[in-house]
Amino acid sequence: MDSSNRAPGPTEWNEGRHGVGPWAEEHPGEPVPDDARLDPELLAVGDRRNVVDAYRYWRREAIVADIDRRRHPLHVAIENFENDANIGTVVRTANAFAVDTVHIVGRRRWNRRGAMVTDRYQHLMHHDTVADLMDWAAGEDLTVVAVDNTPGSVPLETAELPRRCLLLFGQEGPGVTESAQKAAQMTCSIAQFGSTRSINVGVAAGIAMHAWVRRHADLSAAW
Repeated sequence: MDSSNRAPGPTEWNEGRHGVGPWAEEHPGEPVPDDARLDPELLAVGDRRNVVDAYRYWRREAIVADIDRRRHPLHVAIENFENDANIGTVVRTANAFAVDTVHIVGRRRWNRRGAMVTDRYQHLMHHDTVADLMDWAAGEDLTVVAVDNTPGSVPLETAELPRRCLLLFGQEGPGVTESAQKAAQMTCSIAQFGSTRSINVGVAAGIAMHAWVRRHADLSAAW
């Protein structure tokens, strides 16, 4: 994870929607706080990053360290054998739910546009193959749950997701590979009622992560 402290670049700023101006303008007459978590450059120029108010002016590594104290024992993996454009959305949602790590299986390169810079606050891990991912998960005592609408799958709406869990998603279209489904301890499906055969992978990942949050997260700790 990149933990440099450079000033926010154009992709991190969103004037008029998020953030605060320089500390001196926001708090006239008040001394600048003596807090090692704060970034002097952000205090001087303002903080327009898309972060919660509690993290205003904080250094990036300080934000990551604070999230690390509260991360959930939930992991998410997505197969990237066809350069799936949904990975950014999965990373952004994982960050919102304080997922421990997002695992990318297959191609190392992925389109970060959909992540909206949240990949700088989210732990990421790459695995060359599904077998590598499964070996890693076994070593961490994580139950692998594939999410795909396939025969014999358990409805996510009634499934008991384990607390120490790795949710595995496939590519847009083909879904989870056969080797991944065979290696997973269980497969869950998402109930659908319309005409489409499947829903967007990024959306499916968000639904599944939220199902885990409803079951295991301490909601009093949410922002």
